[in-house]
Amino acid sequence: MTDHDAWANLRPHTPARIALGRAGGSLPTREVLDFALAHALARDAVHEPFEPHRLKEALAPIDLPVFYMESAAGDRATYLRRPDLGRRLSDKAREALGKACADGPGFDLAIVLSDGLSALAAHRQIPPLLRHLLPLFGREGIRVAPLSIVPLARVAIEDEVGELMGARAALVLLGERPGLGSPDSLGAYLVFGPRVGNTDARRNCVSNIRPEGLAPEIAAEMISYLVVQSLRRQISGVGLKDERGGRSLE
Repeated sequence: MTDHDAWANLRPHTPARIALGRAGGSLPTREVLDFALAHALARDAVHEPFEPHRLKEALAPIDLPVFYMESAAGDRATYLRRPDLGRRLSDKAREALGKACADGPGFDLAIVLSDGLSALAAHRQIPPLLRHLLPLFGREGIRVAPLSIVPLARVAIEDEVGELMGARAALVLLGERPGLGSPDSLGAYLVFGPRVGNTDARRNCVSNIRPEGLAPEIAAEMISYLVVQSLRRQISGVGLKDERGGRSLE
């Protein structure tokens, strides 16, 4: 016989694992199986292959050129063992991007797209987020560089890409580390003055972007606000907050 938790009435209001109940001194079988399923989905998300050309096709309605580049990680196993290699472009990609942007006009913002730790998040969340986000940039007159798709990238790769593109700021959108119940969560990281060697204290993060978390249209408004303020005030990171309505976003 299962004893129901007194907090059971709170459970419909949160995805957190509360009010699970008991079966004697143990969890109910259904809860054990649900936990095992969530753990399996999180592991699968980390190892799911990324399909950059599929993402590029999904972005076709967006009127921006797309660069496809590689990180220095090379393959998934190396990427998971060597985070440092995911923070840099491969030598070939670095040389090609440098040549392509050597005589470019310069941009306000470079945007990097990657699977990160969840290809599922990249495939599901990047297209709808950009559909909401890019028109907001257009209304603000922000000059956006060609989109960069870089598989197996870490957050700091935005520094090298942004620096090579001559962009004033850089934004990377990539899959976050999957949680139990959130294998498809996307993160957005902004930095002003992208250059190799920046620390995370200079970045702003908008996380848990997915329909069950922070909806794409709301995330787009937050990101747009931060980008606009970053370019106007020439700062990012701990010195920049979302001050709309007294909220803080770091």
